[in-house]
Amino acid sequence: MTARRSLEVLVVDDDREIVSALRGLLTDEGHRVADAADAAQAFTVLERGHFDVILLDIEMPGMSGLDALPMMREMAPNTAVVMVSGLNTTTNAVLALKRGAFDFIDKPLKDDAHLLSVIAQAAQLTELRRNAPAEDAGIELGFLGSSAAIAALIADIRRVAPTSAKVLITGENGSGKDLVAHAIHRLSKRASQPFEKLNCASLPRELVESELFGHEKGSFTGALARRTGRLERAHHGTLFLDEIGDLALEAQAKLLRAIETGEVDRVGGGDVVRVDVRVIAATNKDLRAAIEQGDFRQDLYFRLDAVPLKVPALRERRGDIATLARHFLARSCEAEGKPPKTLGSEAIALLEEYRWPGNVRELRNLMERAAILVDGLEVRAEDVAPWLDAAPATSESAGLRGEIERRETDAIKRSLADADGNVTQAARALGIDRTNLHRKMRKYGIENR
Repeated sequence: MTARRSLEVLVVDDDREIVSALRGLLTDEGHRVADAADAAQAFTVLERGHFDVILLDIEMPGMSGLDALPMMREMAPNTAVVMVSGLNTTTNAVLALKRGAFDFIDKPLKDDAHLLSVIAQAAQLTELRRNAPAEDAGIELGFLGSSAAIAALIADIRRVAPTSAKVLITGENGSGKDLVAHAIHRLSKRASQPFEKLNCASLPRELVESELFGHEKGSFTGALARRTGRLERAHHGTLFLDEIGDLALEAQAKLLRAIETGEVDRVGGGDVVRVDVRVIAATNKDLRAAIEQGDFRQDLYFRLDAVPLKVPALRERRGDIATLARHFLARSCEAEGKPPKTLGSEAIALLEEYRWPGNVRELRNLMERAAILVDGLEVRAEDVAPWLDAAPATSESAGLRGEIERRETDAIKRSLADADGNVTQAARALGIDRTNLHRKMRKYGIENR
């Protein structure tokens, strides 16, 4: 007879009687049980341990189980999640399964045999996922979201990572280029070797060569000892050159030689050091334009651009904004020791409408601000709207469109004044919903004083 495997089970439920009953049932079967009373506690527990199965309630204080489910799937992508709820509705069950739940069980939990069977099946799925080939483990790359744009990027990362090809990552500031570089390294054959990063824009020009290639003692003022450069330190591993478009021309020439020959000359040194390094570069600049202007070497560009990867801007993956925002809000509340907060539907609508010039980094910072400054347990549209950079007013627009916009701006200002700044009343007077009014206020740069 095959011995029954002991499982690690996480129970997430605010009903202590149910938690106690589940603990008793599972420990009697030889399983080990951890519990959490809400989503925030569950995230903390998940960061500390690995589980075979998660039993997740829907109705909990703060974030609901349905909202927490996608984040748990990101944090523990291999672990099967079974939803447990007294809200026996087809809508909840379908939504839970769409968001990645393995199964949906109704409360009260009367059939112990059925529950144990579902848990055993869920554990089998977890084991299959854990034993899947490494190249299929893209869900471990740290990307949140399921939009077509991010799915295409992840697919490209999976294809290029196992190769030895050099990669040039392009994208706007804050879009996640460094995350892509780390993901490529983690899925590469060099994953157990060093990963070195150098931001070419953050160093004085006179120190870039020393950082890249190293220097010998006494090679320049302040060189009090020999220094190993990033290329040497990344031997057998990966060197990530962020903001490569800001690298000085002199250093570009020396970098090109190092890439072509695999040899490094330390500043002030006579010996040549051989290195085996995979180079990944990133930039938010148009390097082709920089070549035309004489600011970037064409031969280096073609060396680095063997495989180009473009990271989509956040506005190009709007379907991921709600997931990202909830994730950052939960993490920020936890980090700051604040009670878990939820995002109201109208707040999410505003976030999805916004153009996000700072991309994911800006969204993360905004959710950290919400975690600290919002007093209630729900972040509302009124909380978020003042923090979103308003588009410039269009009072100088020409033609019929401009006249319509000017009249609309005047009507909104009058309605807000008549309602003493109450957005809900102003929206009702204008015959539009509050979310739409917030959008128009941002569009026209109207401040609610």
